[in-house]
Amino acid sequence: MFSHVMVGTADLERSKRFYDAVLGTLGIKPGFVDRHRVFWRSATGSFGSSIPINGEPQTIGNGSTIGFACDSPEQVEAWHAAGVQNGGTTCENPPGIREGAAGKMYLAYLRDPDGNKLCALHRLPKE
Repeated sequence: MFSHVMVGTADLERSKRFYDAVLGTLGIKPGFVDRHRVFWRSATGSFGSSIPINGEPQTIGNGSTIGFACDSPEQVEAWHAAGVQNGGTTCENPPGIREGAAGKMYLAYLRDPDGNKLCALHRLPKE
């Protein structure tokens, strides 16, 4: 459904360092810089971070969340730890199991250094 997701940043080097760390826990190679943007690619799509091209300041999307699929609860924990170690901040509840209409999921939430809200998600098997 999606070809890519892009977030704004006020500091390209800081953003690259943060996303290289968190996306690296998902097996994604370090991003490559393309002028005012950084891209990370996978077989299922691309993620990018960009200095706003309109010259206006970077802002966060209130109410928006970008979710990253994980293979296990341990990968969710590694993602979260890498984010905190590289300038991200925990938001929502601590990493753990959440239950809802979609079943049990192991989730962790972070805000990147620019304030964008991120989620790592692993769907647990149905019992």
